[in-house]
Amino acid sequence: QVELVESGGGLVQAGASLRLSCVKSGLIIKSASVGWFRRAPGAERDLVAAIKWNGEITYYADSVKDRFTISSDNAKKTVYLQMSKLVPDDTAVYYCAEYLNFVPKYSRDPSDYRYWGQGTQVTVSS
Repeated sequence: QVELVESGGGLVQAGASLRLSCVKSGLIIKSASVGWFRRAPGAERDLVAAIKWNGEITYYADSVKDRFTISSDNAKKTVYLQMSKLVPDDTAVYYCAEYLNFVPKYSRDPSDYRYWGQGTQVTVSS
């Protein structure tokens, strides 16, 4: 049974950093991808960043480029989202999800993702 478990969220002040982790239980398929989504209150679930298990980064949202870094560690079956220079607009529940399609390399549509974690809250105060 596949399970994704996020951790690392919290309450921080603007300008701070956080690192989110997404640990997968189950087989790693290197051509599969993991995306980090976030959902702010009253908003849709948006893709923030995506990476293949082979380490190829496939997507960053414009709003997080140069501030967030996605990475993967196959040995630990973990995908990380390093977030720096956090701003209040980054406040959201962050989810990791696994995308199993080979093409396209990533999708921004949440319905294309097969497995989801339970989410971790990130709150950035001004």
